[in-house]
Amino acid sequence: MSLHWPIIASLIRQPRRVVVTDDRRTYKGAEVLVAALHVAAAVGAKCQSETVGLLLPTSGAFPIAALAGWMLGKTVVPINYLLKPEEMNYVIRDCGCDTVVTVQPMLDFLGASADECLYAKGGGGGGAPTAVKHLIRLEDIAFRGLPDIGWPRLIEESRLAVLLYTSGTSGKPKGVMLTHANIAANIRQITNWVDFDPRRDKMFGVLPQFHSFGLTVLSMLPLTCRIPVVYTARFVPHKIIQSLREHRPTIMVAIPSMYNALLHAKDVTGEDFASLRYIVSGGEPLPQVVFEAYRERFGVTINEGYGLTETAPVTNWCRPHEARRGSVGRALPELEQRIVDIESGRVLGPDQDGEVRMRGPNVMRGYYHLPEESAKAFDNEGFFRTGDIGRLDGEGHLFITGRLKEMLIIGGENVFPREIEEVLNAHPSVKESGVVGKKDPIRGELPVAFVELREGATFDPKSIIMHCRGKLAGYKIPDEIRQLEALPRNPTGKVMRRELKKMVGETVFAG
Repeated sequence: MSLHWPIIASLIRQPRRVVVTDDRRTYKGAEVLVAALHVAAAVGAKCQSETVGLLLPTSGAFPIAALAGWMLGKTVVPINYLLKPEEMNYVIRDCGCDTVVTVQPMLDFLGASADECLYAKGGGGGGAPTAVKHLIRLEDIAFRGLPDIGWPRLIEESRLAVLLYTSGTSGKPKGVMLTHANIAANIRQITNWVDFDPRRDKMFGVLPQFHSFGLTVLSMLPLTCRIPVVYTARFVPHKIIQSLREHRPTIMVAIPSMYNALLHAKDVTGEDFASLRYIVSGGEPLPQVVFEAYRERFGVTINEGYGLTETAPVTNWCRPHEARRGSVGRALPELEQRIVDIESGRVLGPDQDGEVRMRGPNVMRGYYHLPEESAKAFDNEGFFRTGDIGRLDGEGHLFITGRLKEMLIIGGENVFPREIEEVLNAHPSVKESGVVGKKDPIRGELPVAFVELREGATFDPKSIIMHCRGKLAGYKIPDEIRQLEALPRNPTGKVMRRELKKMVGETVFAG
């Protein structure tokens, strides 16, 4: 079944219940449905392309516009508004959308770059303009009465639901093709794994909805499962704490850097998290120091999850009663997961590190217009190559230990940055860190550490090096330490190692 019909059924069942709350207003079930019909009428009158772009902040507007696109049989393309103008323009040209749904505050946020993003001359095509012909501002739609629009379309589940463009950690962004069946399967997998209760649960989050985590878990899952959801568009720690106090959610989904920042919010106490049944962290590994601080200061446990854009996204979820530090949990139902040797591809046994591979109904169709890249993404048994390094214990709990592309080879030894970063993050002056390698003629590579300091801390590289010497093997100790005011991050909060790699050649402190 397509994504929109279960959501429509859910909204009809709760027409007078508040189902969405954002920074501007609340939406009852009937209001979401009627608003989606209005947006569908506006898009249908103008959009001729098979794709429709969504350029929207985290809010109730996003699921309304996505629902409208699916009602028309369109493939929805959530546009990452934090991309550089040339990257955003590439996404629009690559997906071929002729219409973008947006709001004026988003255009104001983009400022002068809005025209460059949406209307700049295309590259590599003789200066051809982008495909965008129409901007539909939601403020311009008169949401009154019922629009003159036909019955929402019946869509085959094999049809593309969304194109989610990766943030471009290497090269140009790639469009991940997720079908209606992929996302519907992931919602089913999650709800079969976790005991959500629409009568008592309420979800809260600030994740961008152009990202798979925000789209599936924070947007489509609650609407499908009749769980009220609270959105806020910007991550401001003291406002997040205020929202927790006001709305008392039972489910919170965020990324590690957000949880880390909340630790430093003024007046935050354990009572602010007392209503939460599930405190879920995903997107990147949760630092040990953050995990321990929440337990010690607030008496709560953050449970990690795991997934990728290509898997729609959730593949593992560490449920509270199965909590194991460092584990992202066992695989969700209907998903096969294995660890294979990096060199030979041989399937490994418990507690052996290798590449994580998986196969299941939530795994993408492939990369848009990139058949060779799509073929390389799967092995000859149809398992998706995640590029992540990890191990499974004897009971199937997954531990992620690094990224294959980030692995350093130092004197013939495999070293993953995360292990070094965990030690760095435990230093009292270090708020967060990022480690990359630099070429060395004798040892192949050497680790270089970049640190972001805690407020009021003094940069003392020798102290950090001494701290590492007591906790790491000699070859893993950073050869260089550098302070940054802020580590470079992508829109989902991950440290951008490619940006750190660009800095390696500059003069820095030598340990």
